[in-house]
Amino acid sequence: MSEHSHDSGACQDLLGSLSDYIDGTLDEAICVEIETHMADCDNCQVVVDTLRKTVLLYRGLPVESMPADAEERLFTRMELSEYLNSA
Repeated sequence: MSEHSHDSGACQDLLGSLSDYIDGTLDEAICVEIETHMADCDNCQVVVDTLRKTVLLYRGLPVESMPADAEERLFTRMELSEYLNSA
């Protein structure tokens, strides 16, 4: 693998599509472009591998619910009260 500036356009394009790539929701042609880029870019390969591992760890955690009063305070503070469940 060769070293290049991580500020290159190809790296920026990869970073912009990274979430969709990891989720498997990108068009196959774009995935091929990303994989081709990563074959020559150590930095991007590390970023993708780290994000994949982070997502796997997160998905393995038990789901915790927020106490209703804390959720209400948070949503009110963020001015998102209309998204609170009114059940």
